[in-house]
Amino acid sequence: MKVEFTAEQLKEIDKVIERYPEGRQKSALLHVLHMAQDSFGGWLSVPVMDYVASLLKLEPVEVYEVASFYSMYHIKPVGKYVFEVCHTGPCMINGCDNIINYIKQKLNIDVGETTEDGLFTLKTVECLGACGYAPMMQLGDHYKEHLTPQRVDEIIETCRKEAAMAS
Repeated sequence: MKVEFTAEQLKEIDKVIERYPEGRQKSALLHVLHMAQDSFGGWLSVPVMDYVASLLKLEPVEVYEVASFYSMYHIKPVGKYVFEVCHTGPCMINGCDNIINYIKQKLNIDVGETTEDGLFTLKTVECLGACGYAPMMQLGDHYKEHLTPQRVDEIIETCRKEAAMAS
């Protein structure tokens, strides 16, 4: 796969960079990483991160540090649906460990793994700021709250139906 943004995307990146004082193009990094992840297969390979570094005139390690720090970026291939289950205090008190174990058993994967069909990846993440709705997870741009095994089954089934309709 060729790692190159379209002319339109490059214009958008230039506009984002222009928001910041000269020499502060690193401030655009989060936005550009989101664009890269969306454009180049749903994850950030080393060549993609190197490309982003060259666009922003950064050292590659500066991009690697950011991409590996934030759970919203994937530095290895992931499934079509990424279950990012919060595993911090309030979620733990409310049973996130049980939910994580249920998902592992249901999908036959461990944390950090993807199902053989490429549909699901399970990740644990730090606080997502929805403590009142624990246990919860993020799925794409949406929060799935008050998780129970039955609710997880519904989410998995909905994802499978959506994937089948898309193919």
